[in-house]
Amino acid sequence: GSFSVFLPLQLFGTIVWILVASTRVPLPVLQGWVMFVAVTAWFLSIVFLSVFLFGYANKIAVNWNQADFIFHGATFVFYFGAFLLQAATTSLHHFPRKFNSTAQERILSGHEYNISIAASV
Repeated sequence: GSFSVFLPLQLFGTIVWILVASTRVPLPVLQGWVMFVAVTAWFLSIVFLSVFLFGYANKIAVNWNQADFIFHGATFVFYFGAFLLQAATTSLHHFPRKFNSTAQERILSGHEYNISIAASV
């Protein structure tokens, strides 16, 4: 039952890593949190899945339905927060990288803007 939830979590978490890491990361605090959430959720879901695959679930006296619900509920909350931060970063794309500079270099280039939109989604 849980495989149908774990595999998309792995797939989309990996895609978020790739997309965020492929930009110049203009706002490290915001996008650092996005990467932390994606990496931590990816790693913990691998651990959680391994518990089931290798039969440890039968040896550990835990209500696994409740643990599964709590894990995925917390993952949802953290991913939603990460989405908001990534979307906020993406929305600032038209601002100049340095406010006191005469150069018109933007926080995100056109290509990075598109990547950030995909990472937000």
